Amino acid sequence: MLNIIHGADFHLDSPFSGLPAQRAVQRREELRQLPLRLADLARERKAHLVLLSGDLLDGQHIYQETVQTLCRALGSIPCPVLIAPGNHDPWSRQSIYASTDWPNNVHIFSTQSPEKVEFSELNCTVWGSAFLSPHLERSPLDGLCVPQDGRLHLGCFHGDFSLQSRYGPLTREEIADSGLTYLALGHIHQYSGLQREGNTFWAYPGCPEGRGFDETGERGVLFLQAEPEQVKEEFIPLCARKYEILPVDITNADDVLTAVRSALPSDSEKHIFRILLTGEGEQPDLSLLEQSLAPFCYGLTLRDHTHLPQDLWARREEDSLTGLFLRAMWDKCQQEPDNELYQLCVRYGLAALENREGGAL
Repeated sequence: MLNIIHGADFHLDSPFSGLPAQRAVQRREELRQLPLRLADLARERKAHLVLLSGDLLDGQHIYQETVQTLCRALGSIPCPVLIAPGNHDPWSRQSIYASTDWPNNVHIFSTQSPEKVEFSELNCTVWGSAFLSPHLERSPLDGLCVPQDGRLHLGCFHGDFSLQSRYGPLTREEIADSGLTYLALGHIHQYSGLQREGNTFWAYPGCPEGRGFDETGERGVLFLQAEPEQVKEEFIPLCARKYEILPVDITNADDVLTAVRSALPSDSEKHIFRILLTGEGEQPDLSLLEQSLAPFCYGLTLRDHTHLPQDLWARREEDSLTGLFLRAMWDKCQQEPDNELYQLCVRYGLAALENREGGAL
């Protein structure tokens, strides 16, 4: 049985442009530690192979300390490491893949057509390819059909299931026809779970560190145990920080700040939150609330999804400008109760009519 670690989409040196400059620098440094955590895991699990399926780097602008840390980390792994460059880090003669003196245990695929690397001592063959530019409009598995010779045949590729994709479109039929024991894929940032087409197992591990609210929750790599016709997998978290979207219902809350703090996990200071205020109540002061919550989170944004209190609508019966305004908005809000723009219009309209703070946009 072969022990394999499968990772992808590290996106080292991501700009983290959505964070303040100092925090962005810190996040890039934390991302730079991912290969070191990967190396620790490979030693701990006694891996026979490490497969990295593309987008290890985020782009062409790579800091020298990133290259040095990456080489040191991968070189410390006591087994072969195979890298299939993807659309964000394509292989070229000008890329760091070609210009860097990599450790002897690291193999970087450099052809668009599948090439193979034999590991006789492991009774295993690894097939892989590289993006040679930011786009690949044909399948990375094009024409691949491995021999049925009793060896384990593993694939390390970057690609996408959408046939309209410009990033290595592939199909489930191609996976089944490949004859591979396991196909290690990269490009999709969500963990797919272990899948199977024909006799071929495959998976996307997702990115091991979230970089935005489209990459929430635990992030990591896969530890696999493979033998002919059988693959077992375990998802192993590697991320230093998580992005989380946290709904907080403030209906009947005496104090919104207390309600939000009660909803935050105990280790909230390590992570980055988008807090969605829901339920029924007066419009919260988001600026003051964000300032009060900042010490309890590494990063924080607030969104107001609350609805106006039902008893407020009783004022639409008033013979006043406020009543006239509420009657006009009542019908719209009843027709589209989840339309947040209407809710916001009512809040600002009432504040303006009553000369309260918040009436000016």
